[in-house]
Amino acid sequence: MCIQDMKEHVRENFDTSPAAYERYESQTGRFADLAERLEAAMRERQDGTLEWLLDAGAGSGASTRVFDREGRETVALDISGEMLRENGAISRIQADFDRLPFADRSFDGVAFTASLFLTPDPDTAAEEAHRVVRPGGTVGAVAPLGWTTADETDVFEQVGRESRSPTTADEIDAALRDHFDVVTGTWTFETTASNLRLFHAVPAMAARLYPRLDHEERVDRATELLEDVDGPLWQRWRWIVGTRGKGTA
Repeated sequence: MCIQDMKEHVRENFDTSPAAYERYESQTGRFADLAERLEAAMRERQDGTLEWLLDAGAGSGASTRVFDREGRETVALDISGEMLRENGAISRIQADFDRLPFADRSFDGVAFTASLFLTPDPDTAAEEAHRVVRPGGTVGAVAPLGWTTADETDVFEQVGRESRSPTTADEIDAALRDHFDVVTGTWTFETTASNLRLFHAVPAMAARLYPRLDHEERVDRATELLEDVDGPLWQRWRWIVGTRGKGTA
């Protein structure tokens, strides 16, 4: 599948996902929590204020509601019009963050909260983020590392199925390092098997397991696959924050 076809596939997946996505977020608050942590990490690295922020891959607004505080100007951007329609931001733009519709140096920061791993072309997205961030500004991204049981066994290894993103956390890290001065780390959340199943009841998330099935069938298959998973679980995310040097072109 070519890059453009993959992007269209991602858009279609998320166009079918707003209601299920909101059910997961209402239950767990996971994406808001990731945005809170990412914002704090970006502010720590920021040279100056973080007043103009691009929420790249904003979806239905869990991250935007975190970023759009204290008089900050936040622009919510997403490739899915259906997800973006649920976003309450004043400034909303449907666009591909591989081709950002903004002038150079428009923002103090660009945040990819659980979104950059969805592009098959992270190098172009990183280059675009560098273009629209002012010198001294920051970029932040969060990417999934997986779900494990108490003995650190990968859940999907246990059930005999691979969970795959278009782009890995390592590939995102490498793409951002080409343009920014980067620091990185891992956030771990204790969660439940019930939340694991709720996460994969989102059609766009079930596509990580069954990308070739239609939306309803992939959710049904994911539910069946995970029905016997039990006990406490841990979900890990890689965070990456980079600063654009003042001397860069």
